[in-house]
Amino acid sequence: MKLSVYHTPEEAPVDSLPDCAIAIDVLRATTTMAAAFAAGAEAIEAFSDLNKLVQASEQWPSEKRILAGERGGQRVDGFDLGNSPRDHSPERTAGRRLFMSTTNGTRCLERIQAVPLVMTAALTTRRAVVDKLLAKQPETVWLVGSGWEGTNSLEDTVCAGAIIHSLMAKTGHSFVDCTDNDSAVAAVALYDQWKDRMLELMHVATHGQRLLRLNNTADLEYCAQLDVMDIVPEQESPGVLINP
Repeated sequence: MKLSVYHTPEEAPVDSLPDCAIAIDVLRATTTMAAAFAAGAEAIEAFSDLNKLVQASEQWPSEKRILAGERGGQRVDGFDLGNSPRDHSPERTAGRRLFMSTTNGTRCLERIQAVPLVMTAALTTRRAVVDKLLAKQPETVWLVGSGWEGTNSLEDTVCAGAIIHSLMAKTGHSFVDCTDNDSAVAAVALYDQWKDRMLELMHVATHGQRLLRLNNTADLEYCAQLDVMDIVPEQESPGVLINP
């Protein structure tokens, strides 16, 4: 298994596809997706365009859908929810389909949707993602950070590093064995530096600072948790995620 890290969707190659691609948006889309499935969501449809989201959602009964929209860290006016993992509970989410659009995470999913196996990852689901990779054994894997409007986000890179670090520990493989670009090696080094201080890293990261300016410390604390969910959302069809 050879793993490459791309800090943003724009960095990912356009002339080739891997066997597996993993979208990462720790703050907060992929963390929220896992939380929604943990609360019993039926499926998640991801959109980069808000108008297309609304049109698609109208095909579902109002009691069976949730509209979740976020721009600039805040809920879109007229939508049921924003992009917080703490929004989801069995009472609110179970049995309903989430129609979701965020500033960065859903754009990342759109970029990799043609890959044969698409998954999402967060720090909260790191162990489950590693176990699934070991079970499926794809030959080539892209770990694609969502970033922030085209720029690198520390929290996405550290999550990619955490996944590779765990895979190396479980298989005994070296960097030469399992990394396919320099960014993958750098991601592991970042994780090694901060692995016992994830919440502190969130406070240092520029997107974490954006959320702090919105007085959103609770989401940072939630998203900084490691290995707390055994859920790996997978793409069933382009833009549609399920919890298999």
